[in-house]
Amino acid sequence: MLNDALIRYIELRRSLGFKLRSQYVLLRNFVEYATANGDDFIRAERVLNWAILAPSAPQRRNRLLTVRRFATASRMEDPRHELPAADAMGRSRFRRRLPYIYQPEDIERLIREASLLKPSGTLRPLMYSTLFGLLAATGMRVSEALSLRLDDVTSDGLLIRDTKFRKSRLLPLHETTRRALERCLLVRAGMSVSHDFLFICNSGTPLAYPTVVATFLKLVRSLGLRAGPGEPGPHIHDLRHTFAVRSLERCQREGEEVSRHTVALSTYLGHGHVTDTYWYLQATPILMQHIAEAGEIFYRGGDV
Repeated sequence: MLNDALIRYIELRRSLGFKLRSQYVLLRNFVEYATANGDDFIRAERVLNWAILAPSAPQRRNRLLTVRRFATASRMEDPRHELPAADAMGRSRFRRRLPYIYQPEDIERLIREASLLKPSGTLRPLMYSTLFGLLAATGMRVSEALSLRLDDVTSDGLLIRDTKFRKSRLLPLHETTRRALERCLLVRAGMSVSHDFLFICNSGTPLAYPTVVATFLKLVRSLGLRAGPGEPGPHIHDLRHTFAVRSLERCQREGEEVSRHTVALSTYLGHGHVTDTYWYLQATPILMQHIAEAGEIFYRGGDV
């Protein structure tokens, strides 16, 4: 019964345009936990017992609020579903997580470590090293990369279809990135599978988001960039932050050039508004130096 309620909830939310990838994984985990304990309906006490199994306070609160939204919708159909208190895990003011800006050598080590994944000589190391390299070189969303089809790799770049904000876009590629993709495509062409997804696992099925994230975390921990579960450290999404920051570092410093570059960057990243791009920017020594120099010019009466 709980599983049926989850299916209806996910279908409703996705019909409204929500993807709910990570939320679905969490909710499916909760439903399995609750069902194993004999529950046919959402019980507030069970939600709390499940939520506290998460390794960190933010993750525990996220678990609680994710199931609470599910419970709110389910109670509209059946009042026997209980609604856990929103502050049962304490109150928390939202704080922006400080993104990790990767150094070039970090990315090189990540790609090299991915190329050494086991079993050696199989698709796995090639697919993961190409995927992580593509994320770093383009700043695209993980979900966008995993949704790529063979026909999306064109002579003009990558065609990103109907992603977040219902926008499609074309991503021009650097020659080195294109060569890496071509090597991957050459191997992929020899695979006989029933679909045309670009990134696949050894069994021939498309790479799954949770598996990709788990593999990424395993790699960055082996490289010493991140500690154990629940500890802060680099996320896979920080590759997108890094792309945005490094791109801005390399643009011309004149005021109008910076403005035009930011608009182009926003379009490349697939943002609905240029203000969304500001979220991805983070102060670095190079950017702070640019700002200081611009401030000095302005102070002297020059045109920034």
